[in-house]
Amino acid sequence: MKSNIHPAYRTVAFHDTSADAWFMVGSTIKTDRTVERDGKTWPYVPLDTSSASHPHYTGKQKDFAKEGSAHRFNERFGRFFSKTQ
Repeated sequence: MKSNIHPAYRTVAFHDTSADAWFMVGSTIKTDRTVERDGKTWPYVPLDTSSASHPHYTGKQKDFAKEGSAHRFNERFGRFFSKTQ
């Protein structure tokens, strides 16, 4: 390998701010921010979405599909169409 051409590989603290989950992962990402975790100072990268908060990984997208759109419609607006008035 040539020297001085590869980016620095180090452990970085990734923080999913929506789920308040922390991931300590080896990365070459560039950041000027740092955070203190477990008594050490680590490079810090905040995230909006990760496997801790994304519906595909958490399974929350299935909650919507359990009952179907017709059932959700009837729950919301069924009282307007009921026969007892």
